[in-house]
Amino acid sequence: MGLEVVPPGRIATIVTYLDMRVPPPPAPPPASPLTLRRWDEPDPERYRALFRRVGGPWLWFSRLALDDEGLRAVIRDPGISVHAAEDPAGGEVGLLELDHSVADECELAYFGLVPERVGQGHGRWLMAHALALAWRPGVTRVHVHTCTLDHPAALAFYRRSGFTPRGTAVESFADPRLAGLLDRELAPHVPIIE
Repeated sequence: MGLEVVPPGRIATIVTYLDMRVPPPPAPPPASPLTLRRWDEPDPERYRALFRRVGGPWLWFSRLALDDEGLRAVIRDPGISVHAAEDPAGGEVGLLELDHSVADECELAYFGLVPERVGQGHGRWLMAHALALAWRPGVTRVHVHTCTLDHPAALAFYRRSGFTPRGTAVESFADPRLAGLLDRELAPHVPIIE
């Protein structure tokens, strides 16, 4: 057994890859006051704002590192669909991004709720909608990945939702808080090592 030292300014995480190869039986989504709205032509700033609110506590940063043109190219790609979960007042409280760019599969690229909506059953509601949208005709595999930086219940949630772990990897990257992509006070469970 060996340890690899992570240099100052970087973060390491263990990534778990999961997939589902058979669609779940049809069922209505669990009850929730939320609604799901597709963004046909997502605005980069609006997208970034929701992405930060949902993913900031877990150090999601990849979309924040893109300029407007690069982000537009991703989120307006014909194979990508972006959806916001909205509360009854129209406030955006969840993000679902699906990637159908590979003909026979779908990736749940981003899936999450703002922290104040976690643990109230809305995740099951959002997953029911995600799977209904992911399993369109011709899809034979739906996949997602999570990591040790995500919510502590994420891996168990994906497994309960019907995903099977298929592999792991160790990922290391520059701390997005030090790069100014996220506020320094986010993710206090992950220390900043300068």
